[in-house]
Amino acid sequence: MSEPESLALYQFTLSHSFSLVLAYHTQGKEIYWQFQDYAPSIAKTIGEQFSKVSGYLLADVPYSSSFAGYKDWFLQNYRKPGYTIEAGIGSNPLPISQFDEIYKDNLGILVLGAIL
Repeated sequence: MSEPESLALYQFTLSHSFSLVLAYHTQGKEIYWQFQDYAPSIAKTIGEQFSKVSGYLLADVPYSSSFAGYKDWFLQNYRKPGYTIEAGIGSNPLPISQFDEIYKDNLGILVLGAIL
């Protein structure tokens, strides 16, 4: 993400009172829910619900992937649930042929995230 895009996302987040955030990446069909010990206790329960409706694995963030993402920043600064959804699997960029499957897998996450 470029600096202007990062700044825009930062300012957008500061100007809203989100109850949780979803950050989308591609690769792995996993859901990362924790960053160090910043996630509130309810975060794992919500993550388990997201895992159930998507079929994605709820996983701990690999240490080498920590410290740089929007979800990590949100968890650290707001102490509210934040998730990185690793949608799809394969070589990037993912082929458009995966769109329907990714949409189906993630629709439940988006609906639950909107009502929580």
